[in-house]
Parts: sequence; structure tokens; C-alpha cells
Amino acid sequence: MLKFQNKFALVTGSGTGIGQAIAKKFVENGASVIILGRRREPLEETSKMLEGIISEVNSGASVKIFSGVDVSDEEGMTNMFDSLKKDNITIDYIVNNAGVSGPVTCFANAPLEEFKSTVGIHLTGTFWGSVQALKVMKEGSKIITISTFFTEERPLEQRPYRFRSPYTASQGAKNRLAELMSWELTEKGIISIATNPGPVHSDRIYKTVYPKAAAEFMRVSGFEELSPIEVDAANKELLPLLGEDENVIKSGIENAAKKLANGNDVQKVTQTFTKLLDKIQTIAEKVQSNTSHMIANQEFLSQGQVAESVLNLCDDNIAKIINGKVIPGDRVFYPVKPHVGTTTPGVHQPDFSGKSVVFTIDATDKTDAERVEYLAGHVEKNGGKVACFISESTPTNLQEYISQKFHSHVVNIKDPEQVERWLNTANTNLGNILGVIHVTGKLPEISKITELSRAQWEELIEKFITTPATVAQRALEQFVPGGSKDPRMYEGKNGAIMIVGPDLPSGKKVTGTQRAQVEVFRGALRPFTTTVNQELSDVLKSNIRMFTVFPGSVAGTESSNERIAQAFNFLVSENAVSSSEVTFCVDELR
Repeated sequence: MLKFQNKFALVTGSGTGIGQAIAKKFVENGASVIILGRRREPLEETSKMLEGIISEVNSGASVKIFSGVDVSDEEGMTNMFDSLKKDNITIDYIVNNAGVSGPVTCFANAPLEEFKSTVGIHLTGTFWGSVQALKVMKEGSKIITISTFFTEERPLEQRPYRFRSPYTASQGAKNRLAELMSWELTEKGIISIATNPGPVHSDRIYKTVYPKAAAEFMRVSGFEELSPIEVDAANKELLPLLGEDENVIKSGIENAAKKLANGNDVQKVTQTFTKLLDKIQTIAEKVQSNTSHMIANQEFLSQGQVAESVLNLCDDNIAKIINGKVIPGDRVFYPVKPHVGTTTPGVHQPDFSGKSVVFTIDATDKTDAERVEYLAGHVEKNGGKVACFISESTPTNLQEYISQKFHSHVVNIKDPEQVERWLNTANTNLGNILGVIHVTGKLPEISKITELSRAQWEELIEKFITTPATVAQRALEQFVPGGSKDPRMYEGKNGAIMIVGPDLPSGKKVTGTQRAQVEVFRGALRPFTTTVNQELSDVLKSNIRMFTVFPGSVAGTESSNERIAQAFNFLVSENAVSSSEVTFCVDELR
């Protein structure tokens, strides 16, 4: 008998690429597979290939297709697992593989809807697929989640991934979600493991990620006489030409020049576009080469090698040993400066006179409101003005508590247009905005995240990931009006954004599950913060910084609002501009 004969494996995003390679490896080892994706044609082609292998190995296995299923679609995923349950199919392995590159651009320029969509596919798709799979899983079944090495931190490090902020946020949370599921599913005997394969030979990385990153470098730095908007428009026409034959490329460039000439000499524009595409290709190849030189043998993994590693993780003995672990299979030695710190360096107390600080607040309990009271009082005590914009989802009693003490409005801080409007109002009425402080609030008390409804899960994603991103992006636009479209405007500009929370749980009887639950969302904000700051400093050459402060400690001690206030003092000081540390666990004293 083959190793996985009489077993069922479900692989998301399995019509092409790594997912297809994993499905192939499963059937070579005797398993039946369920493949799914958004497009029917590649799934049908993959199915034929898999059925041919099944016939060769004579395993008696089967292939089942679910086309038109987007892992981020609640109804589609729910119906698929209900159908499997109705057919009495038991899933032994689910491989969360589906993903997209997402917007490859500076966070300031990333459309928020694309940000949310990327998080929806990578993170919510993994969560909901895993939760729904529990309907058809038994003791000993395994959940394997594929993530990225860019979101894994070594001690006091956090790898940034410039131009990929929604990708890093969702992937960082996925790693921590895989760990959490191992805690919450222990009673069911279900194992959860994540793996970070690192750079893999694939069309996505060669034809999408690297070229788009190179194109973003050209948009930011400029190219000849083209404005950033013109570079962006040209890139959209030129990038699909990469990899085509010479005649197709030449014709495509000429067509792009005619379309975008705007009254200029078409022949001259054609020459400029030709040089632009050559430059993009050169940069993309350089990025690829630089990455390969951070690997001992300078070789990216093949898709088959990733598939082999996934099947090894499905081995019963190995899986029991590494349950709850994130396996860093990337092999990339990626040296970075330390990005995660504890308490911030002490600075002389700034004078906030003539400046204003805006708070956006999504409080969960009384201690969140008291934190706002302390921080806002700290600003006013030192001469500054304060405006508090309180989320509509904040409990009414907490809204009233804050409103009685400070100039406040209850608004929908999840809506970027409202955030932008109220920031403009604060700037007009209170004067120059020194900084924006967003308080996420604590994680509500939850028995098991894996037992949440889809609506409850999405409320958490909105509270701890997409709302902080919305506030941060609108704050950047406030500091540099029009900078999202013309990145040259960022150079030398000042501003400060601080995200506070979520807290680690406090008390003497904090469980591993409680800590793991909070870490899902802290795991999103760490790489997000690091990535955005690298863009602001290294790419955009600005003095704007975004910090994230995580209150609480692994020892369960109560958080100190004074240390958070000191962190803000540091953030608005000149010292912050040169600091590589951007995430501070202020209550961890060593």
C-alpha cells in the first residue's frame, strides 16, 4: 500500500502552481484529492493529470473538483464542506495554500479595498476553510498552512517586505493562527502546522511580484521626464509584456505609447517606454539575484520540493512532534536590524504647545477608556490640544466616559472617507496635527476563536487589522496631501502615527490559549508596521514614522500607561527618525 492510500487531502488554490504540485504529490502517494479554485479550466486540466497518475499507481483514489470557489467567499466554502459532509467524505489533510500577491506598492498608495481583499483571501480564507473543515475531520487529521518567511521574526527582529503591507499583515497573522489552532483543537486531536517555504520557482514571483516591485521603484524614484502618475499608467500597459517574444513586446510598447502619448511625440514616448521596460526587467532580475545570494546554494525551491515538504509534515510521527510549530523552511539568511524593542529610549519631555494630537478609539472595556484618558491628559498637560474620534462600535458607556473629558465625536472610523473628513476638521480647528494615536482596544473575551461565526471573526479582523490600516493611511494623507499619487512629496515630511494594542492578557491564571489568541492580531501588526516604516524611511525618504505599542507582558502583569506616553514622547522626537525599532512591547522589561 502507498503511504497515503485511502486518505483524503483537500488543497486550496490547487489548479496551478504550488497547490497543483502538492495535489500531484498526494496522488503519487495514493491519496484521493479535492481540488478547488476560482477558475474551472485549470482545475479540469489538473484533474486529468491527477487521474492519469492514479491510474499509473493503481491506488483506486479519486479526484473531486470544486470550481468557482474563492476561499474568501463564506457561502462557497461553507457549501463545499456541507457537500463533503453529505457525501460522508472525511478529510485527513487540509492544505491552506490559496493566495494572491495583493497590491505591490507603497502602503500609502495601496487601495484599501485591495488591502482588505488580500487579507480576506490569505487570512480569512485560511481561518474559515480550517473551521469549516472541522465538520469533516476526525482525530488525527491535520491542517497545514503555507505562509511566508518575511513575517517570521528572530529575537528582536522582524523582516520587512516593502510594497507588500497587506500580504505581510495577513501572512504574519496566519502563522500565529496556525499556532492558535494547535491549542484550541487539542481536544479534538487535530494537528495544526505552518510552513514558510521561502522563494519558490513560480510564474507569480517572476512575472508578478518582482516586476511589480521593480515598477514601484520606478514610480517612486521617477523615470526621465515621466511623472509618477505617468509611470504608473505606463507600467500597467508594459508589465504584461514581460516574457513575451520580441515582436509582441515591440508591438505592445508602440500601442501603449499611442494610448498614453497625450499629445506628445509618439515615437519619443515609444523610446521612453522601451527604456522603462528594460529598466524594470533589469531591477526585477537584480532583486531575484540578490535574494538567491542570501541562500547557501543560491537556489530557490522547486514547487515539487515544497510539495515534498508538505507531505513530510503530514506524516503521523513528524506531525505529532511539531504540532503548533511554524517551520521556517525558507533557508534564506536575511540580515535585518532589530525592529522589535521593549521600553522606548528616554527623551526630554516635548512641549506640545501649538500642536494637536488626534485619537481614534475602538475601546473594548473600561481600562481602554482610562488609557485614552491618561494619554490625552498627558498631551494636554504638556500644552497640546486633543481631539478624540470614538468608534461607533465602542460601548455607549465608554463613549460617554471619554466624551465627558475631552473634545470628542462618535464616528465610523472604519470608513476611510469619514476618517479623512474628521482629520481635516481637527487640523482646521485645532491646528497642526503632530500625531495620530489609534487605540485598538483589547481582544474581547473569547472561549475559542475556532468556534466563532464568520461575522464575529470579521469583526475582529476589522477591529485589529483593517481599521488600524485605514486610520494609518488616512493619517499619511493628512501629513502629505496628494502624496499617495506623487511619492516625491514625502521627502523630508514629518508626522507620527502610533497604534496601541491589543494587550496581552493580564492576571495570574493566563492560559496559553489566551496568549495565542491575542498573538494572531499582534502577529499581523508587527510585519505591517515594519514594512510601512521601511517604505517611509528607505523608499520615500520621509521623517514620518509609524510605531506599534503592545501593552502587557508574558508574565501577565498589568500594562503601564505611563510607558505608553513615554513611547509617544519618543515617537515625536528626532531620535525616532533614525530608530530601527518600530514595535515596542513596553511592559516587557528585559
